[in-house]
Amino acid sequence: MAKKRQAIKRRPIVMAAGVFDLLHLGHVRFLEEAKRAGGEDAELIVIVARDKTVENRKGEKPVMSENQRRALVESLQVVDEAILGYEEFDIKKVVDKIAPNVIVLGHDQKGIGKMVRKAIADEGLNIKINKIGKFSEDELNSSSEIKRKIIELYRRKA
Repeated sequence: MAKKRQAIKRRPIVMAAGVFDLLHLGHVRFLEEAKRAGGEDAELIVIVARDKTVENRKGEKPVMSENQRRALVESLQVVDEAILGYEEFDIKKVVDKIAPNVIVLGHDQKGIGKMVRKAIADEGLNIKINKIGKFSEDELNSSSEIKRKIIELYRRKA
């Protein structure tokens, strides 16, 4: 008599992505909310943008190298795994590789959000998309804001 195989229940996988240059409290809060979006036992996998991708999309290189940014993100307690994205940006390849149940987008990821929705629709995938809002206005919760503040402080002292 054949034994029935029990289905192995895998943890829900949440995927989040970003540049994570000059890691700050806004990044940490985003990742905490991302993990919560998957439920109590979720696994959070974070895709860290490659230097080349950042330069192509934003017109400037990140301050920190891709390997440093990935290592910092992975060192956060809330993150289960951080991996570098593909050299040639391809959201379909990333989704195929990670097979997430939930994809979390930040408030400033509008262009990526459209690509993610299109890729999911094109493939007919059953993946939930959560958008995380912006956190407190009085915090330095953007790498661009931090860079501007450093320049401002430096100019005052000069």
